[in-house]
Amino acid sequence: MKHYFLILCLLISSFCSAQINDTLTLTFKEYLGYVKQFHPIAKQANLKLEEGQANLIKARGGFDPKLEVDYNRKDFKNKDYYDLFNATFKVPTWYGIDVKANLEENSGQFLNPQNNVPNNGLFTAGVSASLGQGLFINERMATLKKAKFFREQTKAERDLMANNIIYEASLAYFNWLQVYNETEMYKRFLANATVRYKGVREAVIAGDKAGIDSLEANININNRALALEQSKVKLIKNTLMVSNYLWLDNAVPLEINPEVNPQQLPQEEVDNVLQLDELLNYNIETHPKLRALDSKISGLTIDKKLKANKLLPKVDVQYNFITQDPDLSNSFNTSNYKAGLNIAFPLFLRKERGDLKLAKLKIESFKFGRSNTSLSLSNKIEALKRELESYVTQNEIIDQVVKDYQTLLTAEERKFIFGESSVFLINYRESSLIDAQLKQLKLKNMFYITKAKLFNSLGTVLN
Repeated sequence: MKHYFLILCLLISSFCSAQINDTLTLTFKEYLGYVKQFHPIAKQANLKLEEGQANLIKARGGFDPKLEVDYNRKDFKNKDYYDLFNATFKVPTWYGIDVKANLEENSGQFLNPQNNVPNNGLFTAGVSASLGQGLFINERMATLKKAKFFREQTKAERDLMANNIIYEASLAYFNWLQVYNETEMYKRFLANATVRYKGVREAVIAGDKAGIDSLEANININNRALALEQSKVKLIKNTLMVSNYLWLDNAVPLEINPEVNPQQLPQEEVDNVLQLDELLNYNIETHPKLRALDSKISGLTIDKKLKANKLLPKVDVQYNFITQDPDLSNSFNTSNYKAGLNIAFPLFLRKERGDLKLAKLKIESFKFGRSNTSLSLSNKIEALKRELESYVTQNEIIDQVVKDYQTLLTAEERKFIFGESSVFLINYRESSLIDAQLKQLKLKNMFYITKAKLFNSLGTVLN
């Protein structure tokens, strides 16, 4: 009869192990969806795109038409010395050529002779151009080209920031899952230890077991309770770590309810959420780090062309047709014009040659860095793929180890029922099983973390 009571206790223990709490589950996909959409760092990453677009708009401003008005007047001792008015409308174009129209009205008793104009004013229309420096590339052309490359660079930097926040959030979720499973495991073993203690206590009272067995079983309960409390503290900390990544719109932080649990993750779920199933078609040249470096090198190439252009002589010419008739198209006369020529050329070009050399060296430096980055990324990705293959094998091995330890514990409990074992041996087998299960949970967590590292090393962005 006493043997039947102990068997009943073990059956109750197994039912306790199989119980599943009816609680809410925060799935990995839902969690990362919140992170991607609402986390402040994810939103900050999107600001990078706006920064690149703002720089492009700023650069295009160098080609905006301009209206300039210059007015000067001098009156002294009731004398109108001069009254000078000059209005210019200028339209910059791509190749160092400016188209402009001008109205000039001047009067006064002491005008400079060259400022004398007809009573109705003087109208001019013409162009100014750089035939040496600035014809094929100049500051405003270079600024606009570099702004376009900078926009591409900010897109790559945005992708890196978004990728990194998803990576960090994934690590927090995986650690939360590991500690949650550890806590649930300790709950099961505490329940088993409690049931075992009751059975042993009844056997001691009946005189079938020594009193020391009851003490041994009670010590085991306290050890399991202590481990459970320690695990609960870790669970609280890791739950708060996950809460750090959960926000609502308008920067409202969320805190995970204690009743909410993580999802038990199969390998396929992690691969699908992190989109690792696309790894076979991955091209290293599309990596955001390499794209950012390519954009940077392209911008430096524009700088080099601008520095090379400085080796040319500076030749600025302008021609303006002059008329006193506002209808310029009907009054064109080549004999009425204002023209100018300005030429400048440094004799030794030491500054210009030095700037060009520095620009070339900077490009070479970035190219070397890009080659090194490309190789490092390729090797890192390959190493992580090999590591994942190893973790598959390790998890298979530890699963078998846990299964064998469970078989040993079950056999020891059966021997104990028939008086062929002791509480000490059961506790020993159970401790070995706990260590094996902890190692199993740790290896599974490392497996998930390695997948997250692979996602991070690929630099991909979740769709």
